[in-house]
Amino acid sequence: MKRITLVLVALISLSTATAQIRIGKAILPYEENFADTDLKLNGAGMREMLWIDLYAGGLYLQKKNNDPKAILDANETMAIKLNIVSGFVTQKKMIKAVNDGFTKATFGNTKALDERIRKFTRFFSEPIVKNDIFDIVYIKDEGVKAFKNGKELGIIEGRDFKYALFKIWLGEEPASEGIKKGMLGIQ
Repeated sequence: MKRITLVLVALISLSTATAQIRIGKAILPYEENFADTDLKLNGAGMREMLWIDLYAGGLYLQKKNNDPKAILDANETMAIKLNIVSGFVTQKKMIKAVNDGFTKATFGNTKALDERIRKFTRFFSEPIVKNDIFDIVYIKDEGVKAFKNGKELGIIEGRDFKYALFKIWLGEEPASEGIKKGMLGIQ
């Protein structure tokens, strides 16, 4: 009986240990569920600046995919998880980074998205601290829902918005090549 109990404890521990991955100091789950859709971690990476880890980012898809264009074009539920690991990531810096990211992603042509970008940046109206977790979830045919530490912040409609937003990390000029490669699972 003791052996059976030990084997069960070992199996439970093993399955719990493999349910998440460590990226630097961040821990990301292998699986997520948003809008009744099961998503699996496609890949993850760390956003660094001057050798300082800022945040870990994970891309969650229904099926593995390492083609950024196909991911950006897809009209299916998917998510990006950002786990803040540094106090250097502040509310002001996050808003600036998002605005700069949209400018790069749209080659400076944000006019059609400006109102929605302003709405999205208001999701960062509260202070951002180390260990905050943001989930940016595109829900098929609905739009992008944002969550902070599990609390829903709001939704931004439009697949064009999702395309530009996800392009911040997966586009030709991503926030970081390392995080892009990590999210695509090619690092």
